[in-house]
Amino acid sequence: MIYLDFNRTTPLAPSVLEAMQPYWATHYMLPGQEHAHAHAVGEALEGARENIAALAGCESFEIVFTSGGTEANNLAILGLLGAAQPGHVLVSQMEHESVLGPLSGLPARDPRWTIETIPCEPSGIVDPLKVEAMLRKDTRLVCLQGANAIVGTIQPVREVADRCHNRGVCLHCDATQMFGKVPVDVKHLRADTVAISGHKFYGPKGSGAIYIRRGLQLDPITFGEPREMGLRPGAENIPGCIGLGAAASLAERYCVQANDQLAELRDQFVRHLAAQLSSPPVVLCEASPRLPNTVAIELPGDARRVHESARELALATAQANSPPDEFTRSLRAIGRSDSQIGRTLRVSLGWTTSNEQVERAAGLIAEAFDG
Repeated sequence: MIYLDFNRTTPLAPSVLEAMQPYWATHYMLPGQEHAHAHAVGEALEGARENIAALAGCESFEIVFTSGGTEANNLAILGLLGAAQPGHVLVSQMEHESVLGPLSGLPARDPRWTIETIPCEPSGIVDPLKVEAMLRKDTRLVCLQGANAIVGTIQPVREVADRCHNRGVCLHCDATQMFGKVPVDVKHLRADTVAISGHKFYGPKGSGAIYIRRGLQLDPITFGEPREMGLRPGAENIPGCIGLGAAASLAERYCVQANDQLAELRDQFVRHLAAQLSSPPVVLCEASPRLPNTVAIELPGDARRVHESARELALATAQANSPPDEFTRSLRAIGRSDSQIGRTLRVSLGWTTSNEQVERAAGLIAEAFDG
């Protein structure tokens, strides 16, 4: 198999697995228990929190562990809006379902909530001036992802956050596609809350975190014994948290070094493909700031041909038009028609992708159309 779907999920890094191993059975106690072994587990947990904070550029007490990016997004949105007076929320068209989902239920519970969509430019970028023009006196929250999983565009979060804060509005950023791919400094982003997902950067599935700006108050959305700043009850997933911390440490060391290599591999893939197809492929949002590992390409025919003729390739295409999946929604947001979406595939590379794999993948895709 040639794996080219790293934006969906990544393999667990060997060093991360090694860091987690003792916490499955040997160091099984919980931090709150009264025993020296439990205290040692608590110290390890705080060490993992410090690693995540170092990766994110914040203080460790601003990090709350979650079960992944989905819970982090839900906690940020519903926690911020829980005590707020019903009003207006802005959300970009290209967000993940875990951002759109909690927002879509608000008007059903209270019709005084209004959810408005921020349009996206054909470049795949949101215009900060348009966001500013859409802010109202009753705007409670703006949701803007850090980077799009499908076309890879990196959003101007800082510029939008500045305009929101000038009007007293909070901003939540789903940055799950950024960590491990590009350097992230939450202080520079100026987002009030930021979602992190471990399995997007070689950590364990079921692990994640949320950055909560110092002094910001969120309401819990689940209840039980108070843990994690009173926001997340229940026994901690110690192996998952330790693994997330190990993945964060790994990403902090190698992210910048890997960026140039991934961007070169991505561009090599496009060149190989263009050289072998009779009709040149269209690279979406090519001129925009993009993740170094991600490219969305419109092909001469139905992209599903690749799945049928090149079964050794793992990559992404649209799966559903109604209701639209993230792939379809993201491409519609930049003005692509359904027929164009059907001809588009997304390739996302990772640290283990080789030159040989990229060349082989381009050849297999070309054979599906010109073979």
